[in-house]
Amino acid sequence: MKLDTLKHGYDVTSLPVNPLADYWGRDVRQRLEHQDWSLADVRERIDLPAWQAFLDDLPRDPYVNRRWKRMSWLNLTPDGRVESMGECPMAQGGAFNDAESMADRLRYYEPLTPEFLGRPDVKAFVRAWAQLWNIGPREPILMQITGVRGEGLVDPLQGQGIHADGCKALSIMVVNRENVTGAENHLYIDKAGTRPVADATLAPGEILHLRDDRLYHSVDGIGQLDETQPFERFIIIINTRFVDEFQNRILRRHFPDAVLNEAY
Repeated sequence: MKLDTLKHGYDVTSLPVNPLADYWGRDVRQRLEHQDWSLADVRERIDLPAWQAFLDDLPRDPYVNRRWKRMSWLNLTPDGRVESMGECPMAQGGAFNDAESMADRLRYYEPLTPEFLGRPDVKAFVRAWAQLWNIGPREPILMQITGVRGEGLVDPLQGQGIHADGCKALSIMVVNRENVTGAENHLYIDKAGTRPVADATLAPGEILHLRDDRLYHSVDGIGQLDETQPFERFIIIINTRFVDEFQNRILRRHFPDAVLNEAY
């Protein structure tokens, strides 16, 4: 199945009293429940150009060449507010990350800026995402802005290939895609890639939701559409309910009162 684009557009005059009730559209949750993945479009929900402006000051990834990144641990408070939890490193075990530069290591990154996290459309996005996955208060949510820019051909996964991120709830949203060829996402039932499920080339504002503990994913290499100009592609990755014992151990150390997915 190939999904290169999504229909989008909402009549904001007919929004329900709870603006998050139909944030994703009627069929997104149903498809996620029945096929373990779904696609959505949030261009009518967020100010995408304003989000893209936050790409300008992303620090270089200290662990991966030609990548830029910020990340923060968030959760919902009991009264439903989006709150930053503070510093905690990423910690992906080798069972979930095949890249030598990242597996079984603690990785520290600069946090998402208060200006970005303070935006009403960012808060609404996180709350709606938590609602989609039935995430409760004090469950750690990892939100990243990450991507690549430059010339030539780049592997955005840096050697991970077909993989899982070590969690139950995972979504990937493209923030920008400039002068890019490639970067097609692929879903599989098996890590070997012999049982493909779907392919999707996401445009800015489109988001792929998947049950990471049931499906594997990959993305094609990125190159320049116009070889005289550099390319740039940045994404938001948001995930929670980790099945990676290494990450859960580090989360417990930094956030003793957090609600973790430890029954796996």
